[in-house]
Amino acid sequence: MANVLLLREKLNLTQDELSEQSGVSVRTIQRIEAGQVPSGYTLKALAKSLGVSEAELRDTPANQSENLKWIKLINLSSLLFLILPPLNLFVPLIIILAKKQNSPATRQLVSIQIIWTLIAILFLVFVLMLNDWYGVPSSQTMLLPLAWLIGNTTNILTNAVKINNGQLSQIYPRILIF
Repeated sequence: MANVLLLREKLNLTQDELSEQSGVSVRTIQRIEAGQVPSGYTLKALAKSLGVSEAELRDTPANQSENLKWIKLINLSSLLFLILPPLNLFVPLIIILAKKQNSPATRQLVSIQIIWTLIAILFLVFVLMLNDWYGVPSSQTMLLPLAWLIGNTTNILTNAVKINNGQLSQIYPRILIF
C-alpha cells in the first residue's frame, strides 16, 4: 500500500527500522507497500509506529481521490467569500461538517482561514483608528484591506496548486487551531 511507503519515507525509516518498531516482519511490510491491504494486528501495529490512524492506512486510491476533491473544494470555497471575511471561514467549515471531511488537511485549511479572519478584524480596527483618531484619509487606509485581500487570495491559490499536485503535507502555513 502506497500510504505505508510514503509515511515510512516521510519519517526517514527503512523497512528494517519500521519492522523493529512495529513488530511486523520486513516481508509483510514489503507486501503491504506492494499493494496488499493490512488488517488486524498488522494494521494496528503499523498505524501506531507511523503515528497515523488505521483509517489512513486503509484508504484506497479511490477514497484518496474523493477526499482530494473535497479538500480542493474546501480550499477554493474560501476564495468565493473573501469579501465577507466571516464567510471565508464558515463556508469551508460547513462543508467539512456536512460531508464529514474532518482530516488534518481540511482542519489546517480552516485554521488558516481563522487566522486570516482575525487579521481582517485587526485591520478593520486599525483602519477605524487611523480614520477617527489620526484623520488619515480613507483612500490611504483602504490599502490595508486590499493587502489582506491580496495576501489571502495568494495563500488560497498557492495552497490550491499544492493540493492539486498532491502535496498536502506542504500546505502553508502549518497551523492547526481547529
